[in-house]
Amino acid sequence: MTKTALITGITGQDGSYLAELLLSKGYEVHGIVRRSSTFNTERLDDIYQDRHTSHRRLFLHYGDLADAVGLVNLVRDVVPSEVYHLGAQSHVKVSFEMPEYTANVTGIGTIRILEAIRAAGVDTRFYQASSSEMYGATPAPQNEHTPFHPRSPYGVSKLFGYWATINYRESYGMYAVNGVLFNHESPRRGETFVTRKITRAAARIKAGLQDTLYLGNLDAIRDWGYAPEYVEGMWRMLQVDAPSDYVLATGVGATVREFADVTFTALGLNWSEHVKVDETYLRPADVEVLIGDASHAKAALGWAPRTLWNDLAQLMAEADWKLVDDHLSGRRVRIDR
Repeated sequence: MTKTALITGITGQDGSYLAELLLSKGYEVHGIVRRSSTFNTERLDDIYQDRHTSHRRLFLHYGDLADAVGLVNLVRDVVPSEVYHLGAQSHVKVSFEMPEYTANVTGIGTIRILEAIRAAGVDTRFYQASSSEMYGATPAPQNEHTPFHPRSPYGVSKLFGYWATINYRESYGMYAVNGVLFNHESPRRGETFVTRKITRAAARIKAGLQDTLYLGNLDAIRDWGYAPEYVEGMWRMLQVDAPSDYVLATGVGATVREFADVTFTALGLNWSEHVKVDETYLRPADVEVLIGDASHAKAALGWAPRTLWNDLAQLMAEADWKLVDDHLSGRRVRIDR
């Protein structure tokens, strides 16, 4: 029988890669899209199917994590075999400026989708996109047994969703898992996130379109992996017999400074000549080091990362340079997959 998946946040980096993966495995895929006056489905262009297409397997539905009734109705109508909850206000710095909104969408939004599943009476498997930001100030390396100490409204909201998922698993017998994913990037990463901000700026500087890149804390250490590999891990979490919680990470950390160095070098530039610190990008409370230990995922799921941060930086730099070069040459601009 064909499996049916429902993805919140399908228009984001992870959602688009996950949709592609599930379609390749024969799933019927449904995604929730927020209503906007402009199109926000660019990452899905390669797999988009017109509603009049015969044998269509990708369906997009308007919805919002703040609309509990709409979520119940959608879950009841779709009857998904698997639900992947990726939707959130996911920018850490923005969460300090919009803490209540972040808590409502990222935190309580998780309760809403869990309650929608319970209220609709659907027998499904649920994946919650938890975050390494929940560890915050706790020393690295971090794994499934590491205490949490979030340092942002985003981290606090994700922690709410993490425990809500466990609570529904224990209270209602739901197959519900947390994927505690460390930073994972790609050419589809949003342009306001630091890795993409760096690779995009380096490409523009190489093309003479800008001269300076302003960043915040250059000493922050992160464990950066490649997003397509991480969405495969999400899928694997829902294929095993019993639900559990898993960390996905590479186990290798690098500073923002090192990521910038590799990126600029890949494009024949010297990062120190173009990068400056702007204190407005500093967070009120920062997280210094996040490095994950994915031993449990390797043992239980057979999952292991294949792309480390330095190769990732070069991959993203080359993709952004292609975007800029295509634009300047008048060729059709698209995200390099």
